[in-house]
Amino acid sequence: MGETKKCALVTGGSRGIGRAICVQLAKDSDYHILINYNSNSEAAQETLAQIKEAGGSGELLPFNVVDANIVKMTLDTWQENNKEAIIEVIINNAGITKDGLFMWMKPEDWSDVLNTSLNGFFNVTNHLIQKLLVNRYGRIINMVSVSGLKGTSGQVNYSAAKGGLISATKALAQEVAKRNVTVNAIAPGFIKTDMTSEMDEKELKKMIPANRFGEAEEVAHLVSFLISKKASYITGEVISINGGIYS
Repeated sequence: MGETKKCALVTGGSRGIGRAICVQLAKDSDYHILINYNSNSEAAQETLAQIKEAGGSGELLPFNVVDANIVKMTLDTWQENNKEAIIEVIINNAGITKDGLFMWMKPEDWSDVLNTSLNGFFNVTNHLIQKLLVNRYGRIINMVSVSGLKGTSGQVNYSAAKGGLISATKALAQEVAKRNVTVNAIAPGFIKTDMTSEMDEKELKKMIPANRFGEAEEVAHLVSFLISKKASYITGEVISINGGIYS
């Protein structure tokens, strides 16, 4: 038996908050980082390069979280090729927005956003959780949003998806806590990423008590703490990181 290779899987890990999480975990932990992404392999390669630069190790694991069969096949194949490895940390970060007023919302704008956040969480976590429970240790982090807590106009679909994920977090946490598996959600406010690049930062920051957008790295530090042994007694929580916009 070789030494067990402990891994952390980050979905939607190629850009934005996902990338920042991958790089931060490489700096703060010994985890081998599995960078999941759907289509942007160039961005994922850049994330991998930054992980290596930070002295960590990682690899790319492309799949669409929405497709249950592909998720299962990819993860099973990976496990088959890495028999000594165990995925101990799952960061469900993959998410998309398709904003618009509810009245004009197309059915696919509703279902695509819900599928990515909610079914994506189910497909990945449901497939991997048995190993965490058998192993009696694990960390699951679901990236949600201030929209899932307070609701945001023009984001009924995204608010519904993230609100659902928040409740799933709280329920699952109760099921698995006895086995030292914690399940928490992190709810960012306005963070500087591709997703918010079109927004009017100058105008919006007036609503934010901290008077600025957050940095992806600030979110990543919180993830890093929650997946550590230090956070063993925190579970079922939704932790906001939003400069005081909603507390």
